[in-house]
Amino acid sequence: MTTVQNAASEFTREVGSGGAFVRQTNRFVTPFGTADGELPPEPGRYRLLWAPICPWAHRAIIVRAVLGLEDAISVGTANPVRTEQGWEFSLDKDGVDPVLGIRFLPEIYKETDPDYQGRATVPTVVDLTTRKVVNNNYFRLTNDLETAWSAFHKEGAPDLYPAELREVIDALNDILFHEVNNGVYKAGFARSQEAYEQAYDTVFARLDDLEKRLEGRRYLFGSSITDSDVRLYVTLARFDIAYYPVFRTNRNRLIDFPNLWAYARDLYQTPGFGDTTDFEAIKKGYHLGDIASNPLRILPKGPDLSIWTSDHGRERLN
Repeated sequence: MTTVQNAASEFTREVGSGGAFVRQTNRFVTPFGTADGELPPEPGRYRLLWAPICPWAHRAIIVRAVLGLEDAISVGTANPVRTEQGWEFSLDKDGVDPVLGIRFLPEIYKETDPDYQGRATVPTVVDLTTRKVVNNNYFRLTNDLETAWSAFHKEGAPDLYPAELREVIDALNDILFHEVNNGVYKAGFARSQEAYEQAYDTVFARLDDLEKRLEGRRYLFGSSITDSDVRLYVTLARFDIAYYPVFRTNRNRLIDFPNLWAYARDLYQTPGFGDTTDFEAIKKGYHLGDIASNPLRILPKGPDLSIWTSDHGRERLN
């Protein structure tokens, strides 16, 4: 069995009835906070492990940058092309993470819990004082950075999770997760025609709805960026370069949605978004890794990325 085939089998195990993709649940979900049993926010104590291909990890990196937490939380970056042994820190000197000394992400999961049987996922937060994985809850991690870590935000940092909007943000985030963020994976990893078409239809029905929503407002909740915008952006940034060709979500490209495309460019040109978006890594991860069926390992040459810096005209909606 080839490396790619063996690695891909990790995902094919996550299949429910009718061939539908059912993503594994997170194992390490202790939140950050000051209450008993929570993870105390302490600068320098934690290391955030990520891979630029991964949308779940990317949104934590965006929030870290937007809020100015770069000095408080260190980052380890894995190669975007997953191996048979999992995410690999082959981009670093000697092929190991310079802080943890691990070559493959599953190593730190096994150190933490020798009985752990799931995929070792990114983002992963490691407590450097104990060398243990303490959080891989991608669904709530950005909210923790936005609230529990507020004492360490840079001066003038935006409030991405304002208290008065949290209920509606959470409600929209739940929709975005099931129908867009994870929706493209449900289409791409479906193991039946019926499951694929159901996921496909759900994705584009929601994108049509979001296209209308963004016609009269700059961001999802008006004139200010929120946590929901971060979550939608990471999927939009990967849509034409990865999901359209690899996951067969090919009814429309992102650039065929006038409002969504302008909105995505607006965010891309916002500090913390575009400067953390590595299109080359995204392309390699989806086309050369364990996701695409690409035995000859031919990497697409395009697309032209200069279009992401073209004028978006969204300022008029403020």
